[in-house]
Amino acid sequence: MLKGRLGLETARQPHADRHGLVWLDRGALTVEDGCLRFVAAGSDTVEAGDYRIPHQALSMVLLGPGSTVSHDALRILARHNTGLAAIGEGGVRFYTAQPLLPDSSALARRQAMAWADAKGGRMKVARRMYALRLGEVLPHRDIAVLRGIEGARVKEIYRQAAERHGIRWQGRRYDRQNPNAADIPNQALNHAASAVEGAAAIAVAATATIPQLGFVHEDSGQSFVLDVADLFRDTITVPCAFKAAKAHEKRPTDPIERLARRTVAERLRRDGVIPAMIDRIKTLFEDDAR
Repeated sequence: MLKGRLGLETARQPHADRHGLVWLDRGALTVEDGCLRFVAAGSDTVEAGDYRIPHQALSMVLLGPGSTVSHDALRILARHNTGLAAIGEGGVRFYTAQPLLPDSSALARRQAMAWADAKGGRMKVARRMYALRLGEVLPHRDIAVLRGIEGARVKEIYRQAAERHGIRWQGRRYDRQNPNAADIPNQALNHAASAVEGAAAIAVAATATIPQLGFVHEDSGQSFVLDVADLFRDTITVPCAFKAAKAHEKRPTDPIERLARRTVAERLRRDGVIPAMIDRIKTLFEDDAR
């Protein structure tokens, strides 16, 4: 993203050569002289100013709160197959995105073929996901066994995180019908998980993969989104949740949802989590390309 005029050629840049997201909020996305223009009012994300956006080199524009977009801007983005997503602050919510039509369907086809092969490809990807989450390749081929192994490991991760942050921990428990009845650490985990799922939804949209075709999760219409989010549970969701719970102890009048989402948002931006999710999605199906 550059201040001032940036001349761009009209040829489309292949998606394989793109690997970029640009975060914009508190401003207006329009077109001037055939180029995308963003006039920012100023925020923690974008300093006040007038910017030209190099849309041809981007996979997706992430448009945050306080922003507007013109019809011409949508037309330019569509012409160059650059996605646009309306997101929550820091990428913790995913509201909508225009259909992304990449110049290759290879990734989505590999996902669909792996998913359709229930005993072969689907289990292979599921085991790959568990290997990424557990840090080792397990010999088991029964999904129920893998879930059990991970469940025991996650309990220990919760315990260690609570101990590290000095949080009283009584185990993972909450009522789906009444989530606010849970204690603060469990509420923080719920909100942090929701925020990371929002980031995963952005990554899935950016790669034009199919959200319904999950490999560990099965029933949800966002099954693959949940799969991707879980790959970052140990490194993002759990640490952010317990950090937010500790902050709530010091500032009990601050809503735990806001604390959890802001904590996650800071990590998403600081650590480049959404680009990492995009890379991880591509890695999951690499072997199937050969």
